Amino acid sequence: MAKGLATPMKIIGASLVVLGIGLAIWGYQLSGSVGSQLTAAVTGADTDRVMTFYIAGAISFVIGIYLTNKK
Repeated sequence: MAKGLATPMKIIGASLVVLGIGLAIWGYQLSGSVGSQLTAAVTGADTDRVMTFYIAGAISFVIGIYLTNKK
């Protein structure tokens, strides 16, 4: 029974890996926007929205890797 359950978990894990990469790329693209660059020039840090995408992408990626490699 455990072997049948492993396949859906690997699919979910792979989906989370793809989602994490997508969120990180989206955050990177947001960091290049004019508003974000202006905020970074004034404050010296990325905007909260960009950091949210980076953090969510990293968490999703790590959980996805864990679920994909889980036996």
